[in-house]
Amino acid sequence: MANTASSDSPVRGIRAQQKEKTRRALIAAAMNQLSAETGFSSLSLREVAREASIAPTSFYRHFRNMDELGLTLVDECGLTLRQLLRQARQRIDKGGSIIRVSIETFMQYVASNTAIFRLLLQERTGCSREFRNAVERELEHFKAELEEYLVVEQGFSSQLAALQSDAIVKIVFSAGADCFDVNDEQRSHITEATIQQVRLVARGAEATRRLIQTN
Repeated sequence: MANTASSDSPVRGIRAQQKEKTRRALIAAAMNQLSAETGFSSLSLREVAREASIAPTSFYRHFRNMDELGLTLVDECGLTLRQLLRQARQRIDKGGSIIRVSIETFMQYVASNTAIFRLLLQERTGCSREFRNAVERELEHFKAELEEYLVVEQGFSSQLAALQSDAIVKIVFSAGADCFDVNDEQRSHITEATIQQVRLVARGAEATRRLIQTN
């Protein structure tokens, strides 16, 4: 009995790996089909399954429906966004401006992941409340990480850190949207303008902190 269980273990492991590989293929297929003309609501389950090289009926072994696949895409993007500041901090340890490094990291992400970032924009104002809530939840995670950095590393109060992080995320998120379908020179211009805008926010927050401290 023990020998049978032991021999089944490698088989289960191989099956789990294959299932995860197929699941990742479905996610990649959905991302590949997103474009300026094709929003997530326009995606076809059959076409996504075909690009992932599986039968349409096999789709349901991995996701209950297309909406669950879409929410997974939002989560994937959110996870990457939450990693942006961590990557920036690692680069800051080697020297550099936190604002410049963070924004350049973000813009590099947008340039490399245009389809999924476009999904965030589309679904943030889409018809599905579930999608809207999922996008807002991911943005809140991003703001929370920035707020924590401002409190712990920069010494801002929670209130000022929250206001500053909210403003910065809105500016940067909007700038990311402006980078769709632009060339490298245009993206560089948008990046530099965004850096200056965020610096203005940071300077305003610092001036406000000093004003509060002197009163």
